[in-house]
Amino acid sequence: MKHDLQRIVLAAVIPLFLLLILYILKFMEIGMDWDFTRLGVYPMEKRGVFGIFAHPLVHSSFRHLFANTIPLFFLSWCLFYFYRHLAPYIFFTIWTGCGLLTFLIGKPGWHIGASGIIYGLAFFLFFSGLLRKHVPLIAISLLITFLYGGLVWNMFPQFAKVTTSWEGHLSGAIAGTLCALAFMGHGPRRPDPFADEEDEENNENESSGKEESDNGLKGDNNVE
Repeated sequence: MKHDLQRIVLAAVIPLFLLLILYILKFMEIGMDWDFTRLGVYPMEKRGVFGIFAHPLVHSSFRHLFANTIPLFFLSWCLFYFYRHLAPYIFFTIWTGCGLLTFLIGKPGWHIGASGIIYGLAFFLFFSGLLRKHVPLIAISLLITFLYGGLVWNMFPQFAKVTTSWEGHLSGAIAGTLCALAFMGHGPRRPDPFADEEDEENNENESSGKEESDNGLKGDNNVE
């Protein structure tokens, strides 16, 4: 119980730290009357390259940041709890992959916000759970579908608002799906149902081998 509680708390550390950074930056931007928009991605232009790495840190308003807070925390927590050894690599890959794809396919203008990461995490958790066929991870896949299934529509220009970066959402979804495929051979997986039986057989073989060895020793002693 204590170990599980420790895992739950540790999985929340990085998501909470990231949110703290996001809110500090937003308070600084408002309080100092700065504009961090130019830290975003501007597709296919030199001035937008830095945004590949920085764009999730910038939000257009507190309302924009509030809207991303809960899904970013929850999905990040799921990643760091269920995929704790792989989580940093997956998170970094989704972060940079989303920015790079947005840089390549985005419409002219500044693309900012952590929505792409949210889409990336949601799609990774969904497809990774199904591909691994592990009951707890499949349960997370179903929960993601129930909570965030409606996000899919904002990946397409026909349904997204004009001011919404549907390209960023689509880029995140692609990055998350590719991560689910790329990391499928690593991390948590479904337990082998025959593992226990093999262990029992091995133990029995070892026991029988030991008995035969003991009998052999007894025979040698009798000869002497």
